[in-house]
Formats: sequence, structure tokens, C-alpha cells
Amino acid sequence: MKLCLFGLTDIPVGKHNLKDPRLDEADRLVEAKKKTYAQIDVVGQDETLTSDAILVPRDGLLELIFLDLEFIETRLGRGPTDAEKAVLEKLKAQLELEKTVFQMQLGPEELQAVAAHQFHTNKPVVVAEKEELQDPDALMVRAFGESGYISFFTVGGKENRAWPVRQGTTAWEAAGTIHTDIQKGFIRAEIISYADFIAAGGETQAKRAGKQRLELKTYVMQDCDLTNFRFNK
Repeated sequence: MKLCLFGLTDIPVGKHNLKDPRLDEADRLVEAKKKTYAQIDVVGQDETLTSDAILVPRDGLLELIFLDLEFIETRLGRGPTDAEKAVLEKLKAQLELEKTVFQMQLGPEELQAVAAHQFHTNKPVVVAEKEELQDPDALMVRAFGESGYISFFTVGGKENRAWPVRQGTTAWEAAGTIHTDIQKGFIRAEIISYADFIAAGGETQAKRAGKQRLELKTYVMQDCDLTNFRFNK
């Protein structure tokens, strides 16, 4: 995931560990040689158009929206087709209400009418309150989740690790984030929900309590699922 910082200068660009306290708790309950957080790429505001999501301070949101308004007004002045004009005017009206393009959920025909254009706010925009900037680790975790991503966990042995995936990812797709061989030989996913894991007090205890489920390729991964993939080698 690529997260763009717009109007934020106190957070350095580069790779950042997502210091999710839920992985910390899993690491406390299951012994492993090391703990590995999920990572995101944090980029500067010159990459708003190519990022997956944008993190912006409250007082910088209007400036971000203005970039799209400025572009739309320029396009409207260049004689667009009727279909494009109708969508641009709709976008303009909503942006003036401080709504992002992403929030508008355009229909297929509307999307086609403006398919040639890139909008800065046509992606999740996470607004950071001033007090949140004092804890950038927690802010990054929130931005990650609100941008449409989750993590699943693998625990025990060499490593307790969080694996980042998009919301809606299937078990078969998630297996491929670990290794393509696991995806190719996928048999099933052994899943313990995070809530059951915590309530039982660990992985072994959750299994003894019958909380481990066997899921097939089409299972949609849930946030912080404790996962073990069975596959043909």
C-alpha cells in the first residue's frame, strides 16, 4: 500500500512498520523467534495521483479538494461533451460541499465519461486530527484500515507476522501474498478469528476449544484472522 502525506511534514517518507497492538498481543500469547509488522510505503504529496490513499490534516483537506475543483473548472472551460460535462458539474457541486470524488460512488456510465481524467481525491482520504499527530504509529494503523486494507496473522515457530491485504481478499489470494507455491498448492485455510484467539488465551487453547475453522479458497479474509495454510508441496 502506498499512503500519500498531503500537508504533513512531521512524518518521514519511506517504509513504515504498522505497529498494530493486536499483533503485539498475539506475540505475547504465542512464542516465536521474531515479530514482523505489516509495512506501508509513505510518500510525499507529489504522488497524490499514484497513491492508494491520502492522509491529510484537517486544515489541509480543503486545499486537497481545491486541486480537483481547479482541474474541473479548467475542463469545463474547454467544451467537454455533454456526458462529460454532466459528470464534471456533479463532481464540482459535491466537491464544493467538501466531499471527495471517492465518496460520490459514480455509476459505470459516469465513470466512463471521465475515464480519461485523474482526480486527486478519487481514493480514500483519511483526515488526521491535530492531536493524532502526536502518535503517528496509531495514526498509520487507522489510515491503513480506513483505506480499505486489513492484515491477517501467521504465528508460531520462526515468526509472528502480519500480512497486509485489501479488504475482500479471499483465502486463496491471501496465500499468494506469502508465497506463490502456497497459492498453487492450496488445500484449505485453517482460521481462528482474532476475537476467539484472545478469548481463549492463545492459539493452542483456541484449537482445544474448537474455535479453529477449515475454510476453502473462496473464504473472505477478516481482519487479524490467525491463519495456517495447508497446501500440496
